[in-house]
Amino acid sequence: MDSTDLEPRAKGVAAALTRMPTGAKLFLILVGALLPLALIALFITIQTTRTADTEARARLSAITDESSGVVENALTNEASELRGTLGALERDPHDADSCTRLAGGFATQGGVRFAIVDSRGRVLCGQRFTLPVTGALRPAEVRVSILTDGLAIRVGGNGGMTATAWYPVSALSALARPSGFVPDYGAALVRNDQRLVLRQIGTAGPLGRRETARSDLALDRLGLEMSMPGAPITSPLILTTVLLVLMWIVAAAISWFVVDILLIRPLRRLRTSVGKYQPGEVLDMKRFGAIPAQEIRELGETFQQITRTVQAHESDLAEGLVRQTKLTREVHHRVKNNLQVISSLINFHARGAKSAEATEAYSSIQRRVDALAVVHRHHYAELEENRGLDLRSIIGELAANIRATAPERAAGLGITLEIEPLLVNQDVAIAVAFLITEIVELAVNGNPSAQVRISIKGGDEPDRAILRVNSPSLVESAEMEALLENRYGRIIAGLARQLRTRLHHDPLVGAYEASIAITGRP
Repeated sequence: MDSTDLEPRAKGVAAALTRMPTGAKLFLILVGALLPLALIALFITIQTTRTADTEARARLSAITDESSGVVENALTNEASELRGTLGALERDPHDADSCTRLAGGFATQGGVRFAIVDSRGRVLCGQRFTLPVTGALRPAEVRVSILTDGLAIRVGGNGGMTATAWYPVSALSALARPSGFVPDYGAALVRNDQRLVLRQIGTAGPLGRRETARSDLALDRLGLEMSMPGAPITSPLILTTVLLVLMWIVAAAISWFVVDILLIRPLRRLRTSVGKYQPGEVLDMKRFGAIPAQEIRELGETFQQITRTVQAHESDLAEGLVRQTKLTREVHHRVKNNLQVISSLINFHARGAKSAEATEAYSSIQRRVDALAVVHRHHYAELEENRGLDLRSIIGELAANIRATAPERAAGLGITLEIEPLLVNQDVAIAVAFLITEIVELAVNGNPSAQVRISIKGGDEPDRAILRVNSPSLVESAEMEALLENRYGRIIAGLARQLRTRLHHDPLVGAYEASIAITGRP
């Protein structure tokens, strides 16, 4: 098979791997790389541990059986000799031959002492010594006591006689020593919770293990416990450890490499591109370069499709906003024109009025239409920015219109303005314009040459301002009360309710004051 046949097959395999999910790729790569190391390490560890443990247990069992047999035979034989000599001395306290034979038996073990005493404490055989053991014994009872420096065996006799043998640690250690060459071991005699260490095993180290075995002796619940170090750190164990460490390192390196190449780097590039995205743009997948992970490619394509959808929606919204703005401007333009037509019609009818009262009525209506037109004109001018309406310019134009449309008898009318630059919404501006118009007209009806002072200043709260209109013509009088009751009172109160505030009237100085809502300052 030549290279021309292998190339399409290689491309097919590469295409299949490309379509494979990233999790499957990562799994196959890790399995292929770590399977040989894992099998070798597992086989070596199991085989080495099994062999070493089996050998250690077999060796320890053998030496425990051997040592326990020697110790048991020695102690039980000598206890029997003690019992026999004690019986002989009970029959004849002067039986020197029995004592000599007993002394000869104990003489072969260095350091072992014995004594047979009667009920009065006299030593009939052996040598006197003192042991910290007490308690009466029944005839023929054998009792073992573990002391701090040795082992004591006591045999009870008739008439209060006792036979005692004391074995030092050195003698017991010699008895328990296994024959032949043995590695380091430990030995101890145990009885219940008492323990006499015959040989101390060496320190095992932080990684050392110990194997322990126990064999019971046929002597008053006495047992021999032996221990040996566990399997030593041999070359197979070192090799196993090295292979395991190597396996961990390789696994970590391969995992990091695969995850970084297939997942982390493409995700970082995708995150950076998405983070820099601005509405209206389309995400360009070519900037990412080659992306090995099929899932990340699909995710990028999904983001790209979303950006296209957002772009289309942004375009639709922009077109709709343009159409809505044009329609709103057209509506406001028509309303402004209609208000101008109404104002012109009122002015036309006012000039044709046959009485002064009719002319003044038309003028009063025109002033209110003008107030509404002023607010609407300023709102139309602020339509693009939508920051709010400037009260200073509105009230300034409103005051000029009021003076221009005042009746001839009010030629001496004067309006003084003291207004801070404040912004309000359209509803507040209309209500304030109507309220000022009503109060100024009320003052003119009270005194045609009225002097009116209008002030608007910021209040204690950041979103409130104080509107104040005062004039000597508004001072309490019978004529003023009649005007308020018959015509202006209900209108002024209704405008105050529209402003959602309380209108304060000071009849002594002729002032009206109210707190109005503002949207800010220009």
